[in-house]
Amino acid sequence: MKLIVGLGNPGAKYRDNRHNIGFMAVDRIAGDHGLAPWKSRFQGQTAEGRLGDDRVLLLKPQTFMNLSGQSVGEAMRYLKLTPEDIIVLHDELDLAPGKCRLKQGGGHAGHNGLRSIHQHIGPEYHRVRLGIGHPGHKDRVAQYVLSDFSKADQDWLDDLLRGISEGAAALAAGDGGRFQNAVANRVAPARNAGKPVETEPPRVAPAKPDPPRKAEEPLGFADRLRALADRFK
Repeated sequence: MKLIVGLGNPGAKYRDNRHNIGFMAVDRIAGDHGLAPWKSRFQGQTAEGRLGDDRVLLLKPQTFMNLSGQSVGEAMRYLKLTPEDIIVLHDELDLAPGKCRLKQGGGHAGHNGLRSIHQHIGPEYHRVRLGIGHPGHKDRVAQYVLSDFSKADQDWLDDLLRGISEGAAALAAGDGGRFQNAVANRVAPARNAGKPVETEPPRVAPAKPDPPRKAEEPLGFADRLRALADRFK
């Protein structure tokens, strides 16, 4: 089994915040793949089912972001999993909006949700880093991540979430390359993909005009007489 965790804050107040993109991603996976209805477990909301050949449990911790590790740690221990069986989807300030990168291990880079998970299970879990961009100055970060996505963000956000959902089975199977391709095909599709190639119609040489007919010269008297004689031969 794989435990796929989306990070965010619970409640309608935070639902559309940039910080909640992890919640949005696992909600999209659950809806698109028909996983079981969400129910309360492990200090969070869970949905269970299969993605491809793999059994998975989706988890949205309800402990607020800075205590996410309590929920993740409880679920890991109960399900007898290791950190390598856990995939965490979270917002990433250091990636441009719409970018998606995979990572295993390493530091938490000041992300409060990851910091808490590190404290409870260590750093060796897998991560899906979802770019939301940076506000430009560290003093604006808290306000930025706790503000809603703008209308201008909606197109790339929807493409990103669709790509994550379409690649979810590959993610669960540990096929990072196929997962990244699924996301890229939505976020940055190949130019002109699926479009018919425009071709010019074949050029047809214009028809040559018939040469002008020469006007027949009128027959002289001798010619008319010879023609009349020929008729009576």
